[in-house]
Amino acid sequence: MSGAPIFLCGFMGCGKSTVGKILARKLKTECLDLDDYIEKKEGMTIPEIFEQKGEPYFRSAETQALKDLSSKLMVVATGGGALLSEENAAVAKAAGLVVFIDTPFEVCYERIKDDPHRPIAASSTKEQLSERFSQRRPLYLAHSNCVISGELGAAEIAKQAEKIYVQR
Repeated sequence: MSGAPIFLCGFMGCGKSTVGKILARKLKTECLDLDDYIEKKEGMTIPEIFEQKGEPYFRSAETQALKDLSSKLMVVATGGGALLSEENAAVAKAAGLVVFIDTPFEVCYERIKDDPHRPIAASSTKEQLSERFSQRRPLYLAHSNCVISGELGAAEIAKQAEKIYVQR
């Protein structure tokens, strides 16, 4: 498995970016935030993409980004919706390891509730986000190779992900 990417997935605020940075240091590689990669490639922010081009366009850009990164050794912190589609999940699983960070909704909500850079969170009520979380969790479970509890500290999650990656 060495040389293959690790894709971290989970709901908004589950810890993908934080864990990704720690895991990348452990593996002596880079951590790339998929949303940052898309923003750079598109020349606009995620909220601007949603506003000007719509969510379907953004989801298509995610698919292309996953394909672009599928042959590189790196840790990729995906957006909360990136691995919901069968196509994206297949691309990521074929390329490397997909780790679902399974963090309880209340923890995620506390982290995202006031973040203006998350267009879905900013425009949704707590109840709507909870419903979205409930709809997405089974897909994260189905579309990942392994699940690590998001209730562990970020360093412990990274340690477990590294162990799984090395053993593959």
